Amino acid sequence: MESESTVTTCYRHPKVESHVRCTRCDRYICPNCMREAAVGHQCVECVKAGARSVRQARTAFGGRITAVPLVTYVLIGLNVLAYLAELIRPEIVDRFGMLGSGLVDADGGHWLWQYPYSSDLTAEGLANGEWYRLLTGAFLHMPVTEGSFGILHIVMNMACLWNLGRTVEGQLGRVRYLALYLLSALGGSVLVLLIAPDELTVGASGAIFGLGAAYYVMARRLGADMESVNRFMIGLLLWMALSAGLTSWQGHLGGLLTGAVVTLAYAYAPRDGRRALVQAGVCVALLVLLAVCAWAKVAQFTAI
Repeated sequence: MESESTVTTCYRHPKVESHVRCTRCDRYICPNCMREAAVGHQCVECVKAGARSVRQARTAFGGRITAVPLVTYVLIGLNVLAYLAELIRPEIVDRFGMLGSGLVDADGGHWLWQYPYSSDLTAEGLANGEWYRLLTGAFLHMPVTEGSFGILHIVMNMACLWNLGRTVEGQLGRVRYLALYLLSALGGSVLVLLIAPDELTVGASGAIFGLGAAYYVMARRLGADMESVNRFMIGLLLWMALSAGLTSWQGHLGGLLTGAVVTLAYAYAPRDGRRALVQAGVCVALLVLLAVCAWAKVAQFTAI
């Protein structure tokens, strides 16, 4: 008597005959569902499950290792787009640049802050509740009408962002890097607000000085050769001093100090389950401190 052989089919494609089993789940799989494994083949679902169970590699600061500095690309793109918008609409600088307090008349003329002010003048800046200026000013740059430095301003900043950003993002990971950049930009704006509230300032320099501080702190934490790193920091500090007459040294210093604090938290947080919590806690605490300082300063504008 002749026995009838049983036909086995792929569990994902029931109409396809298969004689190979997944080495993990032991189900039959067809050639389209086979994935090479260390021994034999695995099905698509088992490969995905295995990938989820593998612990992703982390940097010394807790960030995920990424090959593409995506955040740096996006930040450069936003700065360039903002600059192109300035060329089309120059009034964007006055509308979104960092300004603590100022007055504007009906003809668009700008005046120094005084309180109380006459009815034919209108408040502008943070004194008028325009809190977004604390960050939007960090994505704008000197207009091209400011001479050659107007163009050099964005060119130099984007060159620095390209060189520093890729290194720092690679070590911190995207989330920590973005938090560092935005907090440094905010820290620069807040120091401008505290020291020179009536000056309109623009530029990514505060955030970039924050990246410079991060580069220095990370190098020390990783035990790198500090000779070249120290030369870099000396050059950065010299530029902050020499450019004080052309740019906002307050924004540079505020970004530098903020970036240093954030990166110290990243670098020296305990390397256990508390690391992410400590790092996030320091960032939130710093954000609250900057917000309180900004609010207190703005409140003084209308105090008599």
